[in-house]
Amino acid sequence: MKYHYYCLLPLLLLHPAAATTQSILDASRLSGPIILDGVLDEGAWEEATILPYRMQQPQFGVDPSEKAEVLLGYDGEYLYLGGRLWLSDPSLVRPTTFKRDAFDGTTDYFGIIIDSYLDKENAVAFFTAPTGLRWDGVVWNDAMREEDMSTDWNTFWDAATTWSDKGWFAEMRIPWSSLRFQDRDGEVVMGIISWWYIAARNEVDIFPLIPLNWGSMSGWKPSQAQEFRFEGVHSSRPLYIAPYVLAGLQQSFELNEEETLYERHRAPSVEAGLDLKYGITSNLTMDLTVNTDFAQVEADDQQVNLTRFGLFFPEKRLFFQERASIFDFSFNGFNRLFYSRRIGIDDDGNPVRIYGGARLVGRVGRSDLGFLSMQTAPAEGLNSENFTLLRLRRQVWNENTYIGGIFTNRTDFQGNYNTAWGLDGIIRAFGDEYITARWAQSFETGKPNALLSLDPARIYLNWERRRYDGFSYNVSLSKAGKDYTPGMGFELREHYTSLEPRLAYGWLMGESSKFLRVQAFFEGLWVENHSVGKTESAIASAGVQFETKKGWGGQSTFLFDHEYVSDTFELSDEVAIPFGRDYDFFQAAGFLYSPFAQLVGGIAEYTIGRFYDGGLLSIGLGPRVKISSHFELEGFYGYNHARFSQRHQQLTTHLARLKALYMLDTKFSIAAFLQYNSLEEVYAGNIRLRFNPREGNDLYIVYNDLLNGNRKREIPHLPFTSERAVVVKYTYTFGG
Repeated sequence: MKYHYYCLLPLLLLHPAAATTQSILDASRLSGPIILDGVLDEGAWEEATILPYRMQQPQFGVDPSEKAEVLLGYDGEYLYLGGRLWLSDPSLVRPTTFKRDAFDGTTDYFGIIIDSYLDKENAVAFFTAPTGLRWDGVVWNDAMREEDMSTDWNTFWDAATTWSDKGWFAEMRIPWSSLRFQDRDGEVVMGIISWWYIAARNEVDIFPLIPLNWGSMSGWKPSQAQEFRFEGVHSSRPLYIAPYVLAGLQQSFELNEEETLYERHRAPSVEAGLDLKYGITSNLTMDLTVNTDFAQVEADDQQVNLTRFGLFFPEKRLFFQERASIFDFSFNGFNRLFYSRRIGIDDDGNPVRIYGGARLVGRVGRSDLGFLSMQTAPAEGLNSENFTLLRLRRQVWNENTYIGGIFTNRTDFQGNYNTAWGLDGIIRAFGDEYITARWAQSFETGKPNALLSLDPARIYLNWERRRYDGFSYNVSLSKAGKDYTPGMGFELREHYTSLEPRLAYGWLMGESSKFLRVQAFFEGLWVENHSVGKTESAIASAGVQFETKKGWGGQSTFLFDHEYVSDTFELSDEVAIPFGRDYDFFQAAGFLYSPFAQLVGGIAEYTIGRFYDGGLLSIGLGPRVKISSHFELEGFYGYNHARFSQRHQQLTTHLARLKALYMLDTKFSIAAFLQYNSLEEVYAGNIRLRFNPREGNDLYIVYNDLLNGNRKREIPHLPFTSERAVVVKYTYTFGG
């Protein structure tokens, strides 16, 4: 069951309004100091540039319902954003969370999006809320879709807020050293977007005015930002050194040689490591890591897989986040030449120790450069391996057109290797018309590895109209040769050709409508499996999606699916889909979510219909409740029931997740995450305590447990817990 995460991201549902072409504006340089206390009483604020807001939703383009005084200024060390956010009713103030990087529609947000390179494609974002929380993230690919955003990127900056019965007030201070840019004799031009989300009114007020034409990500698009000129500003070469120390105890149970008993093993450990970030030039940043550890990273969501393909998990590790878009070499869907989770994580999702490595990212002139090299330790079934990647891209012709190349190499120095290279181009033909072309080849130990052959090659062509309103389309043609195996990438299928069209028509609704936007769409997929010479998948679906001005949204889809199963396809140990035959079936699917401004709400989704030679009912419920600004609960329950009457087989699965978060303030929090997967019959528990007095200074205490359900299903009986670990990790960052 696919869970629609973008429905849980309230900020992605903000829909900015119409923009016009504007000239470059000069930002105001402040002559006096700013004391960061959330009061805005310094005289320097009176010199700042005023950003005039307009309402984006629920009524497009009208004056904001509440008064806002938004101020932009700078000096030689910092970029400042201030907001006097007046409210006519004290009940409109929503200080509902202290969580760092919170995607929470119940709280107000105020902040800024900065295209510091002015490449019209990438940006960093900084937001705060009445409680003074910090939210920072990155967008890439001109925020084309919700996947083109990450909140796992963090940097050094500060925010302070106050609130009263008259409203709330915010001051943000972003060091120039935390922004990557290219100045010319102390002058730099950056793209700026700023907005205020009023949760109680489900209202968004923004500057500059950006059209809704691109859908839910319109307000994040760097290409639509207002350009500001800053003078007397010089990019710097910061140096940050962040050593860590870690102490832990891991307990596991292993079956003895006689296979009569599970014996307990304990492994205490004390470790240390180091991360270093250095600006080699003003535009190139080097990250070095020694004995890399990711113990503090949030646990992955358990998933139930009812497909015959591997599961894709997003990257959450901070080391791989900065300017991650440089390394992007994606095809259709999740398929890509580089997938960072191949490094330090084995195929079963278990961590593999990383001895260390280096990462270089940046921009030189109109070119993007990315380099990565990591060395992992030996693990069960794996030798010590080196992962190396080089990526180059250059902006040509216009601001949204790029050509580039990529090289990857994975080797264990024992005679085993996997090497791949590729060329690509993204061409903005005209208006919102984009053409993407990618070619790649892989070479691997034991394969013919013919350079002039299509067997180890991957080809991808795409033409799309990047719009939401009116007529839009996206057509992809993809082909993978029989020997194409990206050792550092991710591929769902092997040796195939696919065609994937999408046609849609969208309406941006008027002032009198209760709807904000509506879109009807048709999607298709055709996949030819060349190994067996048959059509492996042929899918046609049609549906409609909508959002209302009060924050409700949903989608309904009907689809026809033709599948040929050529190989073993097991849903569980007891249930399998017979292979060597064709299947045709119809399904209906959809989801509905409540307004994210509500303190209690959630999402519901369903799939019902035929499923190969049987039937399927899938239901997903994702409730959430805001108990107070200090405590919140979020859950998910997924139910799948597949029945195959002719074969007298059936499968019922339950997937449950419960997340609880307690926040004393913006510095101290405790998060608990409990999951249950009936297919694996395991309970996974994760508790994380974090104390973060300032950016780069972190204390984590992490507890992980993997509990067995139905322990009597095997002889000898399974232990109560398979793995248990407690880790204490402290990181302190020097420099600036």
